[in-house]
Amino acid sequence: MKCPFCHKDNDKVINTRSGDDGTTVRRRRLCCHCNKRFTTYERVEMTTIRVVKRDQTRVPFDPQKIRQGIERACWKRPISDEQLNDVVASIAGDIDARYDSEVPSREIGQLVMSRLRNIDMVAYIRFASVYLEFQEARDFVKEIQPMLGLDK
Repeated sequence: MKCPFCHKDNDKVINTRSGDDGTTVRRRRLCCHCNKRFTTYERVEMTTIRVVKRDQTRVPFDPQKIRQGIERACWKRPISDEQLNDVVASIAGDIDARYDSEVPSREIGQLVMSRLRNIDMVAYIRFASVYLEFQEARDFVKEIQPMLGLDK
């Protein structure tokens, strides 16, 4: 760390404390060259996962957007807030575990669909109809047949 007074890179830490918010570290330092004291702060740098959308634009990952999509699909369905929170937390955990910097939006959609399929079939079909861009009734039938065991 360079001294802000003499700009020499020779100091020692004389005191270390956690910052007021608990996410930073405050260090009092003494410059070994000019004997002046100064304070530095360290904080954790969070890497933000970005979502690569279909048009190749990149936006920060926001679990709240996932929740909003799931809430729309689950509208008037017997699904509790606790279940919604669990699904969103599970998806966010999977994304954090599998991806370091970027996640394709199609992967997020697949994760949401797999979770909704296990919770509520109607919510699953609602979400799938938007995510998979159903154009006609035949698309709904094609998606529902395997779930009902009617696929040939």
